[in-house]
Amino acid sequence: MPETTNPPAARRGPGGQNDEGDERAGSIACAVVRHGPGFSRPGRDRVAEEFPVALVFNGISHAVMMTTPRDLEAFAVGFALTEGIVGAASDIFDIELAMHENGAEVRLRIAQEAFLLLRQRRRSLAGRTGCGVCGLESLALLDLAPAPLAPVPGRAEILPEAVWRAARDLPAHQPLMRETGGIHAAAWCAPDGGVLRVMEDVGRHNALDKLIGQLALARADLRQGFVFMSSRASYELVRKAARMQIPALATISAPTSLAIGIARQAGMRLLSFCRRDSLSEFAGEALAHC
Repeated sequence: MPETTNPPAARRGPGGQNDEGDERAGSIACAVVRHGPGFSRPGRDRVAEEFPVALVFNGISHAVMMTTPRDLEAFAVGFALTEGIVGAASDIFDIELAMHENGAEVRLRIAQEAFLLLRQRRRSLAGRTGCGVCGLESLALLDLAPAPLAPVPGRAEILPEAVWRAARDLPAHQPLMRETGGIHAAAWCAPDGGVLRVMEDVGRHNALDKLIGQLALARADLRQGFVFMSSRASYELVRKAARMQIPALATISAPTSLAIGIARQAGMRLLSFCRRDSLSEFAGEALAHC
């Protein structure tokens, strides 16, 4: 697993405020007209905010992603780790967040070796909230072969009851979802299913990057727990989790064929259609006997 020691300290944003204070709430109020049988009435509602965020490495803009403008430093760290730009959080020396009226920049200073490899990859993402691979220059750059998970002595067993507990408890940790009805969540859960940390975003892969970035900054052991997501299990989510040696990914909705294949190749568990008292296992030890 990429090491998560020595995380960089947050820098001050514009005007001397700290970075967290510069970020937005993640939702905005808007006018709406509600229609029903025999009525139409105006009202107000809150919708998820979608915001362009440029990720800048050593002064070079690498990607512009559409994301929810909160927890942006964690997002940048998680993106750098799960996309293989850096091998460890200790390769990130400095982070600076600059909020603008119509967008934001997260500027990271990374190790020179990592930066040289990044330039060689010549990757330019046209970031969209719904896709984790948009903007790749060729199919040859598509990473479909994550390294198998290394054996971990004493790795906690994750029982179905733990996943069911996470499914029951997750809604209580989704304030933006309650406000807007249109936000994904990525949760880090203890082996017993207790929800320990949740990140929300309009993009499911953005939410996972934010979660992994926050866990890396907190020096969490990503081998002792599982990720639960309020989305389908798609290729990029499994790839990101496998890269970080996370042993299991659970999702509310369906998996794709590519997600299943990558999970099996990586040796991680993939649990989908997770409800309060049921789930389907598509990759994992249970299938070895089928």
